[in-house]
Amino acid sequence: MIRTELVALTSIPASAYRQKLLSGGSGIVIIRYDSAQPGVASISKTSGEPILTKNTPKKLFPIEAFKEAMALTLKMPYKKCGTPVVPLAPEPILTEEESDPIVEVVVDSAEYKKIVDTYTDKTGKLSYTLLNKDLIKFAHSSSKVREMIGKKAAIDDIRLYIAGTKFRNITGNRNLSDDQVLKIAELLDEVSEKGVFRELNEELKKKK
Repeated sequence: MIRTELVALTSIPASAYRQKLLSGGSGIVIIRYDSAQPGVASISKTSGEPILTKNTPKKLFPIEAFKEAMALTLKMPYKKCGTPVVPLAPEPILTEEESDPIVEVVVDSAEYKKIVDTYTDKTGKLSYTLLNKDLIKFAHSSSKVREMIGKKAAIDDIRLYIAGTKFRNITGNRNLSDDQVLKIAELLDEVSEKGVFRELNEELKKKK
């Protein structure tokens, strides 16, 4: 299952984690210590606000608790985890009416973990500063990037070449496809509050 580590909430007696949805977005699951009923909300892609499922009682799971869980899990990387160990809290089962099911994706694997580990700072969280500095350093040293810039290639294509080359080097998987590179970037972007490649994009625009 693709989800973040459990975090303890202070607004209610509960733990929570962020999960990856089939739609490509994120969801929050809250598990109270005093109830077997889990609270589930998806995260709006437009407003960034939690959207509670129909079967999530607001009295047990106030909106403030979901916002706290969102803040605590914001920069946590997704990873394959088993059932969370919380008293009286079974793994939530989501119906199609409530939310998209959790999905195993092709990059929830050794490749994704190696990339996350490479750009994880001393606090145990992903560092987008480390990631962008590394990609920008590669962009400055790459003759291929200079050639693409000289030929007025699209920024999206240049960024894909940079990220693809670095990700393949980090993972040791030379067969990592462009689609897999984009999926890894999407997963990384889910835990970034400002866009995972923002600094790289700004640097490439200066070179155009």
